[in-house]
Amino acid sequence: MSKQKTLITVVGPTAIGKTSLSISLANYFKTEIISCDSRQFYKEMRIGTAVPSNEELKCVPHHFIQSRSIHEEYNVGQFEKDAINLLNLLFLKNDIVIMVGGSGLYVDAVLKGLDNFPDVDKNIRKKLIDELEQKGLDYLQNQLKKLDIDSYNTIAIGNPQRVIRALEICLGTGKPYSYFKKNANKKRNFSSLLIGLTGDREEVYQRINLRVDNMFDEGLLKEAKELYKFKNLNALQTVGYRELFDFFDGNFSLETAIEEIKKNTRRFAKRQSTWFRRYTDISWFDYRTNHDEIIKFISNKL
Repeated sequence: MSKQKTLITVVGPTAIGKTSLSISLANYFKTEIISCDSRQFYKEMRIGTAVPSNEELKCVPHHFIQSRSIHEEYNVGQFEKDAINLLNLLFLKNDIVIMVGGSGLYVDAVLKGLDNFPDVDKNIRKKLIDELEQKGLDYLQNQLKKLDIDSYNTIAIGNPQRVIRALEICLGTGKPYSYFKKNANKKRNFSSLLIGLTGDREEVYQRINLRVDNMFDEGLLKEAKELYKFKNLNALQTVGYRELFDFFDGNFSLETAIEEIKKNTRRFAKRQSTWFRRYTDISWFDYRTNHDEIIKFISNKL
């Protein structure tokens, strides 16, 4: 095997089987796993983010899984620095490291580096926050749809912070947020190999629905109830919690909240697929493909 340092990145929509494949790869190549799933960073959000089970975590060393608190501010810029520093250490003892996750922006940050955005008037963000409080997230989403359809179709549209960030760039520069996302591609001291898992849309949606049902069996309602008092924290502006907070506020019945979680998770999966289709160098496999076949493919590429 070549001594070239290689980061194998496993991507794809939620519930497609990325965790299982990444563990198989890490076991075969005798290495460790970096998670770039931004929802799984937080230790208080175990069930609703579908973190790997204790048994899975024991199989292989994992990094960035439940490593922070929802009360800590943590963003993609900090993650880029932390991940690159960790990779430098891991590559001292491994020729291969596995990265896995469905957070496209965080994958981009590690593989390509973050984009440089111009500074904009801080009053724009303040105005957008006021509009969010007075008119709701739908109002801001519609603004973004008119100003930058590419970003509307790819960012986490249900996250108010992401919508506000895109809008403040649009309004402050007069150009779409997506215009600045050109990824200058910072030089990395490792090569990259991307593996994508995919499947028939209806099958993926069925897997999502089943996962949500399983989350409730595992105690998602109780977990969300315990986090309800922190519902305004940025970390909790995510599918699976936001809908249950609406239920606790009396805006939904529990049955409606569950259906909203399934619907919004399906939308999230669609956005993930849209994001990763931008890559031209992903080798795609059906999620049912035997892991040995994927390992053989990777071995021939190294």
